[in-house]
Amino acid sequence: MSQIEKYSEFETAWCPGCGNFSILKALKKALAQLELDPHQFCLVSGIGQAAKTPHYLLCNGYNGLHGRSLPSAQAIKLANPELEVIAVSGDGCHYGEGGNHFLAALRRNMDITMLAHDNQIYGLTKGQASPTTAQGQKTKTQPFGAPSMAFNPVAVAVTMHANFVARGFAGEVDHLAGLIAQAVQHKGFAMVDILQPCVSFNKVNTHGWYKERCYKLDDSYDPTNWEAAMHKAQEFGDAIPIGVLYTNDRPSFFEGLPVEPTVLARQEPDKEALRKIFMSYA
Repeated sequence: MSQIEKYSEFETAWCPGCGNFSILKALKKALAQLELDPHQFCLVSGIGQAAKTPHYLLCNGYNGLHGRSLPSAQAIKLANPELEVIAVSGDGCHYGEGGNHFLAALRRNMDITMLAHDNQIYGLTKGQASPTTAQGQKTKTQPFGAPSMAFNPVAVAVTMHANFVARGFAGEVDHLAGLIAQAVQHKGFAMVDILQPCVSFNKVNTHGWYKERCYKLDDSYDPTNWEAAMHKAQEFGDAIPIGVLYTNDRPSFFEGLPVEPTVLARQEPDKEALRKIFMSYA
């Protein structure tokens, strides 16, 4: 059995041509590159087409509420620091319903990875504008164009000095796999915003549209330069940079705790302390 085959194959409910297929392939490649066995990582999701990803891998998986994948992911990491925890969901889930949790996770800086399937539309609920839909873009529920300015998740993450900020493209599977692997390995909160086509409901941001605009950051770019990262994070339109936009080594959440977290399942309760508690009610 190859490294990738151990994550198994499952029948999916995604539309043919959906960018989620390429992202799933890239994720498997990244996990294989990291030599992680299914029991060594946990995929956590919310609600949406992207949030079905944990259903299609052999792994530890958890489906939370819409927009609530990050709180669940952080709780799982606290309960078992030995697990690699990856929160995977869509742009609506992470940046809309889960927008407050995204900001809190950036501040908390726990050692988890967030993957955002960013198709700039709500796919599961049939084509409403999402937080990343371009202002003025027409959708099924915004026939005169989305009235609000688009949310820029990578710019927000760089602004808040997130430990690892990257943008990938579903059409560049090997490149994306490398970004995911780097994100998992980097200490602290790591995010990869992944541009992907929604063939059913987004007729603007197609595979061809992304392909014409996305370009890879080369070795001359320094991701530790915050000012340069802010400039690149604002670049979206005729040219879209993909790659690692920003990194730093800000101490992670665990490093700031007075005691080192341990796996809860291995801890033995203090039976004498419990006895005293019970007797206090006698």
